Amino acid sequence: MTEVNLNDLLRSYRSHPYEDIPVSTPHTGIVTIKAREGQVVKGPEGPWLNRPGTLLYLLERERNVKKMTAPCGGTVAAVRQDLDGTFVEAGTTVLSIRHHLGKEEIIDRILTHVLVIFPAPQRARYYFPPEIAASLEKAQGKAVTIKPGDEPVIMSLMKRDTFLSYDGPFGVIYKVFFSPGAIVEQGAPLLGICPHEKLEYVRKVVQRIRTEWEE
Repeated sequence: MTEVNLNDLLRSYRSHPYEDIPVSTPHTGIVTIKAREGQVVKGPEGPWLNRPGTLLYLLERERNVKKMTAPCGGTVAAVRQDLDGTFVEAGTTVLSIRHHLGKEEIIDRILTHVLVIFPAPQRARYYFPPEIAASLEKAQGKAVTIKPGDEPVIMSLMKRDTFLSYDGPFGVIYKVFFSPGAIVEQGAPLLGICPHEKLEYVRKVVQRIRTEWEE
């Protein structure tokens, strides 16, 4: 874990506060594109994100039509009109969404430079073991300690669950970057760990971003 040049990071994000998010097919099927280039779309809404985002395209397989909606808000770009009406393989990128990053998202991204990151080893679904989930729920925002050899995350891939071992420094789980049960791309952060002696530094970094970043 190293201290970062926060001025440089903030300057970089201010010059380009966006993330281009590719939208790909979850399985094979025939694509019918519904979104257009430059369209402003909304992501899931509601207290439990139970209201789906804007419809982007339809994906039909064996006469079963699935509505594919925007995973986040933003502007539609790079629409693959050549795919409209064609059969595609799983993982085919249909379009992308240029998402404007909010303050909390900027904090999350800068934390990936500040904390010790426990990344996803493969594209898979991830869960917490029951005892870790219970500890995090009970902590209510307080520190949950982690040490080398602990198994804080379960990777679920091809109907097989694997406990992942942590081999970083002794510290606390400062940030959880994934939603249990959701698919996480290979290399994406799962957990951000902070050694006890660095907690005050990390808190100051977060506080400074909250103070200086304007939406």
